Amino acid sequence: MTTHTVDPTQELAAFLRTRRERLDPRDLGLPSRRQARRTPGLRREEVAELAGVSVDYVVRLEQGRGLRPSADVVEALARALRLTPVERAYFFDLAQQRPRNTDKPATTAAPPLAQLVTDLSPLPAMLMNHRYDILAWNHEMTRLLLDFGTLPPARRNAMWLCLVHPEIREFYVDRGRVVREGIAHLRAAWAAHPEDRALTGLIAEFITRDEEFARLWAERDIKANGRGDKVMRHPDAGMIGLRFEVLVPLQDPDHRLVIFRAADGESQSALDRLCA
Repeated sequence: MTTHTVDPTQELAAFLRTRRERLDPRDLGLPSRRQARRTPGLRREEVAELAGVSVDYVVRLEQGRGLRPSADVVEALARALRLTPVERAYFFDLAQQRPRNTDKPATTAAPPLAQLVTDLSPLPAMLMNHRYDILAWNHEMTRLLLDFGTLPPARRNAMWLCLVHPEIREFYVDRGRVVREGIAHLRAAWAAHPEDRALTGLIAEFITRDEEFARLWAERDIKANGRGDKVMRHPDAGMIGLRFEVLVPLQDPDHRLVIFRAADGESQSALDRLCA
């Protein structure tokens, strides 16, 4: 794998292998074979049979020999490998079978969205792009995390803060899950934006400086969380349970509007004290 730019052929090959090896033949109702399995997961011939393609075709795909499967073949392989909807979209991106967004990645907040972030007070809110660059935020967000305006623009990145910033690293009670889900989002964004050198450079930096990131990146998990829960250990307000929603504006599809709400009454009281 290279982090200079996405090599779709080689990444598609690696993705196919990892997904094939994660499947349990018994879960798919495949007949047991007398010959012992030397490697985990499905055999290539089993994937080929489930997808309705030749074994040689699967072998060539997994060897990265320059094939570009059609949309029908990608769909058949996605079904055979039991890919999740997010993994399926990632697979289509690698096969270059999804229409590309030709717009350049957002590096500044669209003014109407920046104003919306402000207007969402008293709910903590921020606006990001697909790289996790933080483009806009409101007062409540600065109280909940930090004032992003005090950071150099290159460091206003949610993943960088979670991995590197000495204070933010300790904020999340379940930091391991937060990092894992963030990396799974970045991998999906990496496939969807293969020419985004800023993103590939960011990933290369993380792989070089953070062993946890490098290990999780190599697992090739794909995920896109539109909502969820986080628990923060705030130095001034104590434990705060939060629920978040991630919204994608139709007019600006490279933006991600993240809105936080208190998960319970005690957390709401802590937020009120913090933002007063």
